[in-house]
Amino acid sequence: MAQTTTLPAAKSGTDRAPIVNECSIQVATVNGSGSQTANNTLLRAIFQMGIPVSGKNLFPSNIAGLPTWFTIRANKHGYVARRKEIDVLVCMNSDTAVDDVKAAVAGSAVVYEDTLGLEKHRTDLVFYPVPFQKLVKVVCPDPKLRKLVVNMIYVGVVAQLLAIDVAEIGKALSKAFSKKPKALELNKAAVDAGLAYARASLVKRDPYRVERIDGNAGKLLIDGNAAAAIGCMFAGVTVVTWYPITPSSSLCESLIDYLKAYRIDPDTGKATFAVVQAEDELAAIGMVIGAGWAGARSMTSTSGPGISLMGEFIGLSYYAEVPGVIFDIQRTGPSTGLPTRTMQGDVMKAAYASHGDCKHPCLYPNGPVEAYQFALDAFELAEGLQTMIFVLSDLDLGMNLWMSDPFPYPETPISRGKVLDEAGVVAMKDWGRYKDVDGDGIPYRTLPGTPGDGKAAYFTRGSGHDENGRYSERPDIYVRNMDRLARKLETAKGMVPPPVLTGSGAKVGILAYGTTHWAVVEARDQLLAERKLATDYLRVRAFPFSDEVRKFIAGHDHVYVIEQNRDAQMLGMLRMAYPELTMRMRSVLHYNGLPVDARSLSDAIIASESAPAVSKNGAL
Repeated sequence: MAQTTTLPAAKSGTDRAPIVNECSIQVATVNGSGSQTANNTLLRAIFQMGIPVSGKNLFPSNIAGLPTWFTIRANKHGYVARRKEIDVLVCMNSDTAVDDVKAAVAGSAVVYEDTLGLEKHRTDLVFYPVPFQKLVKVVCPDPKLRKLVVNMIYVGVVAQLLAIDVAEIGKALSKAFSKKPKALELNKAAVDAGLAYARASLVKRDPYRVERIDGNAGKLLIDGNAAAAIGCMFAGVTVVTWYPITPSSSLCESLIDYLKAYRIDPDTGKATFAVVQAEDELAAIGMVIGAGWAGARSMTSTSGPGISLMGEFIGLSYYAEVPGVIFDIQRTGPSTGLPTRTMQGDVMKAAYASHGDCKHPCLYPNGPVEAYQFALDAFELAEGLQTMIFVLSDLDLGMNLWMSDPFPYPETPISRGKVLDEAGVVAMKDWGRYKDVDGDGIPYRTLPGTPGDGKAAYFTRGSGHDENGRYSERPDIYVRNMDRLARKLETAKGMVPPPVLTGSGAKVGILAYGTTHWAVVEARDQLLAERKLATDYLRVRAFPFSDEVRKFIAGHDHVYVIEQNRDAQMLGMLRMAYPELTMRMRSVLHYNGLPVDARSLSDAIIASESAPAVSKNGAL
């Protein structure tokens, strides 16, 4: 019979009331050890119990061997932003175990390999030693597989300690190994071994547990890249050209799978799409522009380094007015930077990419639903405005699993914008490719091969050109063309997704965008509950900024612009747009590569509100 392990109870263990459906779990392992499947099994099981949950994977950029941490947050209130404090720590990496334990919050529970002796480093934690290596030898005779299978043992241990429904663990395993029955059997045995050991040998001494609720009705789990890929497919994308780069690769990889499943002509068996893995980012964006010019709905996905390489081609799209879509899944820079960390570091670069005077519409999704919806919107905008559209996601959204509402089915037919057929060219009589007929800055275009006695043809160039596409270096013609392009961006203000306003009447405003939204939601609740500080909140969803943004800033004593980069890029863009409102805006920044957490935001705002004055540049 197994011996019961009873260590001295931590002061903050059983003397606390049970904490139900409010805990953060951190699993510390080694990259390449196969822990992702185990972690997602825990996450899915909690989700299937109806408990709002989120997962954040912090992994190194090498192939294998370096530390990786995965955090799972269960929260009955629906908060899904990263939380600084960890309540349950699973130490499976001997290289980081001591540091992880020393950094833990008092009262946390620690599950660990018993030979590490972590209990000697702290007296204010609840320790659960487990002989993982001994248990895995019994479960898995193959030494080569043990480093993978051992992870499922901690799934069983954690499930027992937190009262996670074992049946839901089984469902999550079946999903993960649906096509691998032998692997399913082996991993289930490992989970059972962890459950059995925890039941027989561990005395529950921490307050954390989960209980089934109905907090996820109708929701699903999906990562942002897959959501965006579904949106691209429904948007009618026909040409996909890309070059692999973390963290954007899985967007095109997912899209390829969806296209193969749903976009093969049933009569001919041929694909109704073209996907090209290019030799580099330059080639990828060049193909996007060529396909867009020819009339295809075309796109690429990349990250910051790719955007840097694409700059000149992006300028060609702007000046020659060729539609295309770029998904920028942002990561931490500069240079190679931290390729597997998140950041909102390309915001200004995307908006003004290329040399000369360029401005590009940018969309900022906050979660999977908007990653899907903004993919649909991006292709409509690209053809409607005849320009390159950026969708700025980030690693946190793109590569992590998120709870999501189901995606709405498109209700409106695809619009190609101002595209003339032969009849349209003839009816217009004096058609010119770059003429502003309607006063909105958007000219009419034809597609290659459009008949019309030669009237539909024009020369596409990135050099100076007049309203008919003819080469020109005349200053007045250049100015006239650039002013028209500026009018087009003014028109775009009414076409891009509008901002979302929450609250009214407060003196203090908060402005944020993208995935920062989830930390802002929680931080606003903290400010109100702990400091009685009411705030209004505007979530900007697109550039160029609509008039609602100006009104929001002007209507508050001061507005905190919250973003995940060092140089306050969104704040800089707002100050350029509204210089007269500069002193109303203050900056709250987070740029350590981890997803932003609510406590950091509320602490920064409280510190600023308590300070006697704000620095000249408005930054904290």
